[in-house]
Amino acid sequence: MPAKKKYLTKSPFERFFKITAGFIGGYFVMISFHHLFSYFFEPKYVVITAAFTGYILWAVLLLLAFLAERAWKIWLVYALLTLIFSLPILLKL
Repeated sequence: MPAKKKYLTKSPFERFFKITAGFIGGYFVMISFHHLFSYFFEPKYVVITAAFTGYILWAVLLLLAFLAERAWKIWLVYALLTLIFSLPILLKL
């Protein structure tokens, strides 16, 4: 049974930006999130944990990108999350 047309993205640019937000933006959020944990825990344990939880988090962020109404909104959310998680790196704390 095909999907209803009203739920499909009509613009190819919107679809492209949702796909890139899911893959690239979700990956950046996932990496910065696990890097933030390396400031609180032993980095070798974070790397081992990230090997498993990283794929799960990345998959969830990829799916959330397609649930967003507009692609620019999800890009903005992912950029802000990456910035927040990267603050210790940027501020050299």
